[in-house]
Amino acid sequence: MARISPILTFQFIISSLLLSSSAMTLVSGESHGFREKLTHICLYWHDIVGGPHPTAIDVVPPPSKSSPTNFGLVRMFDNALTQGPELSSELVARAQGFYASAAQKELSLLMAQNFAFVQVFNKVRELPVIGGSGVFRFAKGYAEASTHTFDLTTGDATVEYNIYVLHY
Repeated sequence: MARISPILTFQFIISSLLLSSSAMTLVSGESHGFREKLTHICLYWHDIVGGPHPTAIDVVPPPSKSSPTNFGLVRMFDNALTQGPELSSELVARAQGFYASAAQKELSLLMAQNFAFVQVFNKVRELPVIGGSGVFRFAKGYAEASTHTFDLTTGDATVEYNIYVLHY
């Protein structure tokens, strides 16, 4: 039976470590000079489904009235985000998006939303950029939108977008 020399084994291990550290260096990319920060934001999300002034409406009702989870329901919302748990507390932003009941046996929601901290009719509005495709896969950043023209009669608009993204 052939034996592997301890020197050959040692060289193999060192070569493997050097190659893996080189690969790690290639994968890590260039520094963009920004330091990552953690910000904690506590808001209260008010989802009002019933009553005279709902903030959430069903756009697709559940196909079966007998489903305990309302499986298949899709609901669009424009909910208040407040500083405190009372709806009368200070309005901080609006949560705009939709959620859908995505499971048959337990309550599970698929949700997409944007927290709008700036009014739509302000001169410049900020929007999040989360993800992308192609060269913008894993992108993150923000976009600034400013209305160039808006026709109240037709609803036609021309909006300028300046988009800033970090990507790989």
